Amino acid sequence: MSLRRAIPSLTCVALALCVSARAQDIPSGEKPPPAPPAATPVSEKLPTFAELEAAGAWIGEIRVVADNIFDPKNPNEGKSFYRVANALHIQTRTWVIERQLLFKTGDRVSVHAIEETERLLRSNRTLYDVSIAPTAFHDGVVDVVVKTRDTWSLQPGASASRSGGSNRTNIGLTETNLLGTGIQVGVNRFSTPDRSGVLYQAIDPHAFDGWTTVNYALSQNSDGESRTASITRPFYALDTRWAAGITAFKGDQIDSLFENGSTQAQFRDHQETADGFAGWSAGLVDGWTQRYSIGLSYQKHAYNTEADRPPPDNLPPDQTLVAPYLRYEIVQDRYEKYKNLSLIERPEYIVMGIHSSVQVGRSLAALGSSQQLWLYTASLSDGYRTQGGGILLASVSSGGQTGYGPLDKQASGASLTFYSRPDSRSLLYFNLSGDILRDATSATQLVLGGDTGLRGYPRNYQSGDNRVVTNVEGRRYTDWYPFQLFRVGGAVFYDLGRAWGGASANTENAGWLSDVGFGLRFLSARTAFGNVLHVDVAFPLNHDPNIKSVQFLVQTQTTF
Repeated sequence: MSLRRAIPSLTCVALALCVSARAQDIPSGEKPPPAPPAATPVSEKLPTFAELEAAGAWIGEIRVVADNIFDPKNPNEGKSFYRVANALHIQTRTWVIERQLLFKTGDRVSVHAIEETERLLRSNRTLYDVSIAPTAFHDGVVDVVVKTRDTWSLQPGASASRSGGSNRTNIGLTETNLLGTGIQVGVNRFSTPDRSGVLYQAIDPHAFDGWTTVNYALSQNSDGESRTASITRPFYALDTRWAAGITAFKGDQIDSLFENGSTQAQFRDHQETADGFAGWSAGLVDGWTQRYSIGLSYQKHAYNTEADRPPPDNLPPDQTLVAPYLRYEIVQDRYEKYKNLSLIERPEYIVMGIHSSVQVGRSLAALGSSQQLWLYTASLSDGYRTQGGGILLASVSSGGQTGYGPLDKQASGASLTFYSRPDSRSLLYFNLSGDILRDATSATQLVLGGDTGLRGYPRNYQSGDNRVVTNVEGRRYTDWYPFQLFRVGGAVFYDLGRAWGGASANTENAGWLSDVGFGLRFLSARTAFGNVLHVDVAFPLNHDPNIKSVQFLVQTQTTF
């Protein structure tokens, strides 16, 4: 069966199973053992979960309360507008929340399981707030309430953004919590500097056992078409014992190479990829989780010139790689909860421990590969608390293929991020990142400009095989909360960067570039999209008569 036919077939079967599972209001399987009869708490002040764990308490009744978007008991949210929004919104089904709990009736109290459950629930875009608390303690048994509050999940209408002198638009309709089940469906017509098209997407992040994600996407673009389908049960928690998944992609598009800020060459890239894996873990042991996976990957690239497009000097060579691989991952159980870092007045979890992954595979001619190559990826990240209370995050990564010179390629990167907080509503943010690309096929390059970290310059203003960017921001998080819908912040910033080296390196304006600017931030706090609207004014500090002396940027990002 061809990959093009396999993708829709795979997805249809998966979505049919998901729809069948949604026919019931609770997940299948054994019900938890009944809770002991309620009793009067031994004291008015309930013990903490840490105290309950130390006492060896058991979990009794678990009650899930899934609240609507706005609280009618809150004087600021009791007006007719908020009541209408609540009436139009279909609340999250309680069984959707229940299936994501890492504890059940009859378990020993575990602070780790409760805190990780909150962290996983808060990662759902459909939830605005999450709290887990004891409600009664009797005879060594504690009853627990899990409270959540929804976000507005339907996004109709249009949006537009501008960065690096280029515009982007989007018109469509997306529902991220269909009928309260957590399923996302959407259709959007988009336009970017590279292409325009229509994207159709359906995602069920809680299929089957509640932890399996089923995804299908079709994008019909001005320069080609792409289809993606996947069914994946990940290592969703630190104590998860197994994972498995399969992903398939087929598409084609026009790729561009840039020089001196202008398009130098374009060519068509036909792609087919597939990946299947299965993984095992002993779970969380002494604060660490180790995971082992085996898999098989398939990659195929075929390149062609286009009659109406400037061709490259050398077209990248076609290749097909089929490779079995091994993957090892180690994760340290160190997460810390903060406010006012990447979001405004929203709790967010920072990975402060070591997280490392290494994957090595070998493409084999016996499996249909055009060349026998070693394929590899590796990453490492860690976090530190400084003596002054700052947060330092560091990461490095590398990936590529090697074993045959004309097809060798490697992309490596590193970043260093520092947060320093003078007070609860102010922050000094510093980020330094660097990338190195070595691609013998000349199919890719690194670019730097208005939408890649240098806000005072046009898109793809510099290009090359090496890139360094520094961003410094002074941030202010206000307590202004207009209409109980938006959180507001502001920033002043300085950017410094350069891209250089390689066949596509700039011959003009090839040195270090810098800019300064200021802007406002608007967090859409009560929607499932949770986007942060950036409205910035940037001033390039390197004179170039061919670019504007003031750059105006309006763009939507996921963070501050």
